[in-house]
Amino acid sequence: MALGLSMPMFATGSLICRASTSHSCSRPSKVSVKQVGGMADTGAATSRRGFMGLLGALSFSVIEYANEDANAADACDFTIAPSGLGFCDTPGSGSPASQGTLIKANYVGRLENGKIFDSSYDRGKPLTFKIGVGQVIKGWDEGILGGEGVPPMLAGGKRRLKIPPQLGYGDRGAGCRAGSCLIPPNSVLIFDVEFVGKAF
Repeated sequence: MALGLSMPMFATGSLICRASTSHSCSRPSKVSVKQVGGMADTGAATSRRGFMGLLGALSFSVIEYANEDANAADACDFTIAPSGLGFCDTPGSGSPASQGTLIKANYVGRLENGKIFDSSYDRGKPLTFKIGVGQVIKGWDEGILGGEGVPPMLAGGKRRLKIPPQLGYGDRGAGCRAGSCLIPPNSVLIFDVEFVGKAF
């Protein structure tokens, strides 16, 4: 079970909503075409050259839109619970887990500097574990089950967790060998978690 947790950056694009709102993530309703290479809005658009210029403008705008969307994927306005756990998510539509339930979750675990230390996606299958019984770090149990101001995750939902050391690996760290730790002591951890659902 590696470090007991994991999930990838590229799967977090839908995690940019505030968990405190019920609205879905908003996206621009259209892609605007910008003037490129001095091409004005004239009859030149009917010529081959004008058409190619317009095509270039459209391509530029779509690339720009994709870049803005990719940058937005890293944005997260955390709500901080009394325990110190930070969270933001896109709620699912399934059922919540209950304590002791065997569930499946995909994840990517990162340090605050962005370095990925574990990912279930790299292994090609979600992590299966019993929630709320100490099989994973406290930040995961609270982050998925809910409690102390944190709503429970629903199956199909995705949530980014910012886990303080006391809810993670504390002053011991994890994956330590020969004086070096994969997760240094007192690390704040960032996990992108996808609650797949109950494991039957």
